[in-house]
Amino acid sequence: MAYVAVKGGERAITNAHAWLAETRRGDPSVPELSVAQIREQMQLAVDRVMAEGSCHDPDLAALAIKQARGDLPEAIFLLRAYRTTLPRFGASTPVETSRMAVSRRVSAAFKDIPGGQVLGPTFDYTHRLLDFKLAAEGGVPPAAPVAEAPMPDAMPTIASVFAHEGLLETPEAGDDSAEPYDLTREPMAFPAARDQRLQALARGDEGFLLSLAYSSQRGWGSTHPLCGEIRMGSVSVGFVPDELGFEIEIADITMTECLMLSGFASINGEAPQYTTGYGLSFGHNERKAMSMAIVDRALRAADMGEEVNAPCQDAEFVLYHSDTVEASGFVQHLKLPHYVDFQADLLFLRRLRKEHAAAAANAANADPMKEAAE
Repeated sequence: MAYVAVKGGERAITNAHAWLAETRRGDPSVPELSVAQIREQMQLAVDRVMAEGSCHDPDLAALAIKQARGDLPEAIFLLRAYRTTLPRFGASTPVETSRMAVSRRVSAAFKDIPGGQVLGPTFDYTHRLLDFKLAAEGGVPPAAPVAEAPMPDAMPTIASVFAHEGLLETPEAGDDSAEPYDLTREPMAFPAARDQRLQALARGDEGFLLSLAYSSQRGWGSTHPLCGEIRMGSVSVGFVPDELGFEIEIADITMTECLMLSGFASINGEAPQYTTGYGLSFGHNERKAMSMAIVDRALRAADMGEEVNAPCQDAEFVLYHSDTVEASGFVQHLKLPHYVDFQADLLFLRRLRKEHAAAAANAANADPMKEAAE
């Protein structure tokens, strides 16, 4: 009987896969969506999948989105799983975001920031009205105007603007000889240093981090920041091959960086400064970078001598629950067979009900005897 059940289960799963493929394709009379179309026209979805999948490859991210029928957490799972099969032959050098070729750069805190406000491609000033012209297939939007002057190769950061006054805290210099924490190879450990926290937040689920950031702004935490600077653009990735012994550039990738300013503090006995939170993500991923920066600052509450009394300030709560692959898997595994668990619970519940009924009957029989005795 067990063998028949297994064979029947295999057949059902095979049929489910076939049905999934048919459903994913949709109406055959409608042209199939290509990976290139997803990559070029659903760039923000591709960027999120790359960021949370920890793998910068727009083609693979687009393929994962197509395979997942647009379910981004499932696409992230697919890309993360594929990433684990790749050989690791080294580590890139730290990217220098200060040298970013900027496509977008705004500061909500400093109006006349050196280099200017560069709006770039953004939804921020749109009216959020459905554009039915997009439903007309084959429409080509008008070309964007060409800038009167070329963008500078590098734009000063807000930290460099205020460096002479010391108004912003300066990140502690790291030990270049120390091996950075690697969450892809080492399990989560506590207390978690900031490098581990930032890695987890960079891979964390955007929606979860957004909710935590919002909770902090609403009073469940001590962080209600100003956006010091958010920038998006191209950065170079360097690598030092063993056979060469010196750094070469191997790629240019798009990244989004955010620095949040949050409250004043006197750190290590120095004069009061703005404290900061930091966010960095693959692609054009502003909501994620901003949420990451707010949560990063919230997780530094204890370091700043602040009371830790909110979920967004609890490193174990945040880091253990921010990973979309683990969270999705743990919730969705409840759909899989739990027959033994249910049967055990069912037997226990029936026994409790039987004992309850017996106790009720004994109580009912005891009352008349008590009255007769009186």
